[in-house]
Amino acid sequence: MTSTHTPTVSVVVIAYNDAELVGQAVSSALAQGPVVAEVIAVNDASADGTALVLDELAARHPRLKVVHRTRNSGGCGTPRNDGIAAATAPYVMFLDSDDVLPPGAVAALLRAAVDNRAPVTVGSCVRRELPESRDIPWAPGLYVPGEVIDKPEDRPELVRDTLCVNKLYERAFLDGHGIRFPDGRFIYEDFVFTARVLAAAPRIAVIGDLVYVWHVRRDAAQVSISLDRKDVGNWSARVEAHRAASWIITESSPGLGRACQVKFLEYDLRMYLRELGQDPGYQAAWWTLTRDYVAGFDDADIEAAGAHARWIVRVLRATAVPPAPADLLRLTRFAADPPRLLPPYATGPTGAPVWSDALPVELDRLDELVTAELPVTIDAEPSGCSGLRIQVHDLYGRLAAAGPRTVQLRFQPRGNLGKLLVTEPVELTPVAGGDRWTAELPYRLTELASIGRGDGRRGMQAWDVKMSVECADGSSLLTSPRPLDSLLHRRVLPSSRYGVLLAQPYRTSGGSLALRIAPGAAGVVSLARNRLHRARSPRR
Repeated sequence: MTSTHTPTVSVVVIAYNDAELVGQAVSSALAQGPVVAEVIAVNDASADGTALVLDELAARHPRLKVVHRTRNSGGCGTPRNDGIAAATAPYVMFLDSDDVLPPGAVAALLRAAVDNRAPVTVGSCVRRELPESRDIPWAPGLYVPGEVIDKPEDRPELVRDTLCVNKLYERAFLDGHGIRFPDGRFIYEDFVFTARVLAAAPRIAVIGDLVYVWHVRRDAAQVSISLDRKDVGNWSARVEAHRAASWIITESSPGLGRACQVKFLEYDLRMYLRELGQDPGYQAAWWTLTRDYVAGFDDADIEAAGAHARWIVRVLRATAVPPAPADLLRLTRFAADPPRLLPPYATGPTGAPVWSDALPVELDRLDELVTAELPVTIDAEPSGCSGLRIQVHDLYGRLAAAGPRTVQLRFQPRGNLGKLLVTEPVELTPVAGGDRWTAELPYRLTELASIGRGDGRRGMQAWDVKMSVECADGSSLLTSPRPLDSLLHRRVLPSSRYGVLLAQPYRTSGGSLALRIAPGAAGVVSLARNRLHRARSPRR
C-alpha cells in the first residue's frame, strides 16, 4: 500500500451518560493516527454532561464528528446504526464509551484487511477487570494469527466470538448485505449482528495484535447492560438474542447453526448456571425459562455438545422445578470451569452412573471421556501453618482405572498473566476402599510473594490455585480444588523478607480455591482496601 492509496477507517463511538469516560475512549481512537479518517461519536440522548464533553472535544479535533440523538434508544444497536449511516470511510470499527483502543490497533487491522482483501478482520481482545487491571483474554485459542478463513462454514467454532468491537468491517460489505444491528432496547445486539455477518459468508483475516480493551467495572453505579443481572430479565434477553442469531445462522448454513446451538449449551448455559445465586425466586424463574428453551433443541444438537453440557440439559429436563439445595449446589459447581462433580456418586438399577439418587439421570458416555476431561473433585483443607491436605475423589471408577500417582500445586496469577509457580510433585496415597487418594502439599507463600514482587507488582496479589494429577497410564488432569470451610481463614505469617505476610484463601464464584497474598505493610493496606471495595460492591 502507498500512502496516497491507503484506505481509511471510521471509528464509531457510542455513549450514554458516560461523561467521565467517553473522552478517554474518543482520545484512544484519535490517537490511532491518520489511518482513522474520522471518529463518529453518537450521543444517545444522555442526561449528564456527555454532550458537552463531546462537543468540546470536537471543537479541538476536526476528525471528531458528533451525532446527538434527541431520544434515547434504550440499547446499543440504534446508535451504532446511526454511526454507520454517518460514516464516510471505506472501513468501520466500533468502540464503546467506557473502553479503549490500544495504540496501533486500527492500522494493524486495516493492513491485514487490505492485504488479504477481507471484508472482516479480527484481532485480540482482553476483558480488563477494574480496578484491579486484571486482563482476561477473550476467546483464547479460537483464532490463529495470520490465518485467512475463506468462509465461516470452514470454521464453525467462529460462532463462539459474538463481539463486534474486536473487528474491522468493510462498509461496502455491510451495506451490500444490509447488515445492521437490531434497533431499540435489544440487549446482546452483538449476537444478531454477528450472526448476520457470518450468514453473509465473508472472508475473514486474523491478526495476533491486541486491538480492543474491554473495561469491566462491576462496582460502577450504572453497570453495563450485559452485567446488569439483578433479575431474570438479563438471561431472558440473552436467550432471545441467541434464538434470533441461531435462526439467522441456520438459514445460511445448518452446520453453523448446529455450532451455534452447541455454543449456547457449552458456554451461555453453563456461565449463567454457575452464577445462579441464592435467591429462590430467581432460581425458579431461571429454571423455568431455561428448561422451556432447551426443550426446543433438537436431540442431535444436544448429542453434539460435550458431556458436561449434555448432563446439565438432562438434569434440567428431569425436573420442572429446581432440585433440592444439595443437588442444585452440585449442578452450579459442575457448571464451573473447570467442572467438578461433587460426591457422593450414585448408580442406577443397571449399575450405570447417574446424577444422584434423587435425580437418577444417566451420565451417558462417561467411558468416552479422557482423563483430562473427567469432572474430578479434589477437596483441600489446612495442614499445619502453611500446608494443604488434599483428598482426590474417584469418579465411578474412571480415575482409579487411570491409576493416580502424583499431584502438584500450580499457582497462576489471576488473569493468566505473569509467572506460574509449580511445586514439586507429591505421591498420592490411596485410602482404604479405593475411592479416594490423599496427599500433603506445601503452600510456599513466601515464594509466591517474591514472584509477585519480581513481576513489578506492589501490594495485594491474587492467585488461582490448581492441581495437576499424573496417572500411571500416562494421562493427567488439571482442576481447581474445592476449599473446605476450615481452609478459608486469614493467616498472618512472619517473614524475614517482608516482616509480615498476610494470606487470605477464598472461594471463587465457581467454588474454586484462590489466594490473596499481602506482603509487607503496603500489601496489608492493599488487602484491607480490597476487602472494603468488595464489601461495597453490589451483589444479586
